[in-house]
Amino acid sequence: MKFLDQAKIFIKAGNGGSGSASFRREKFVEFGGPDGGDGGDGGSIVFESDRNLNTLIDYRYTQHFKASHGSPGSKRNKSGAKGKDLILKVPVGTQIYEEDNNTLIYDFTKTKDRFLVASGGEGGLGNVRFKSSVNRAPRKKTNGRVGEEFWIWLQLKVIADIGIVGLPNAGKSSLLAALTRAKPKIADYPFTTLNPNLGVCFYKNREVTLADIPGLIEGAHKGVGLGDKFLRHIERCKVLIHLIDLTADNLLSNYKKIRSELASYDKSLVKKKEIIFFNKSDCMDKKTVDVKLQNFKFKNKSDYSIISTYNKTDLDKVKKILLKNVN
Repeated sequence: MKFLDQAKIFIKAGNGGSGSASFRREKFVEFGGPDGGDGGDGGSIVFESDRNLNTLIDYRYTQHFKASHGSPGSKRNKSGAKGKDLILKVPVGTQIYEEDNNTLIYDFTKTKDRFLVASGGEGGLGNVRFKSSVNRAPRKKTNGRVGEEFWIWLQLKVIADIGIVGLPNAGKSSLLAALTRAKPKIADYPFTTLNPNLGVCFYKNREVTLADIPGLIEGAHKGVGLGDKFLRHIERCKVLIHLIDLTADNLLSNYKKIRSELASYDKSLVKKKEIIFFNKSDCMDKKTVDVKLQNFKFKNKSDYSIISTYNKTDLDKVKKILLKNVN
């Protein structure tokens, strides 16, 4: 299924049904009087969050959504049927914005959460409503009100316990595939993941949700490469894994590039709890690794771990660290 994290759609709630202006006309019933019923209310547009969804692709090709109208009233004081509400399912983590794509309307942070976005129009009144002591045969009735209609933006921010960040080809997708049952694209040639991937890591009857965040290169916050398109997915993560490729020339420089991009996008991101992993230790011997890390250890006092996504022993160590930091 294709990943889509932003969509613009038009929603239209149903119009209310018109009231009826009718009179009783029955044999042997003198002075029957008015008996026009009220119109039914129009259906509303309701959004509901669903944990089984992880993309907004359903709103890519269908962009207009309309609830049904209320039925008009009828004789014998019968009210019209209410229009059926239209319930639209969205992934947990979806935010609804006004047409300016800046004013937040609602944020879905838990599953089975419902929010009424557009209200249906009220039904009109039948002529029986206007009967009085001085007006025994009113012909007045009212039309139903028009339902709300407008354009809105849907934006998805992936909800995960831990976000995996790093330069392209650091091994983020390989780490996600090794720790979870996710199946991101992995190959023995350089390429950049184009969409975030989610997976659940199970360890000692506990679970931790991980998200592989793609597209981070120098200048991403300005639109370079994939730009800041996926940076917003990091905002909801409790912890960040910073994955660094040990085979790179300058480890400290690569570390600072990602930290700089996160700070340029949102300074709160660099304040999140960070786990530093140096990956691909299987590609070189221990002496070479120690030499490469000397400059990093001298200028950065942060704790780190050296791992290989292909070493099963390292993966158990990684799981313990993740569970400890999430708890």
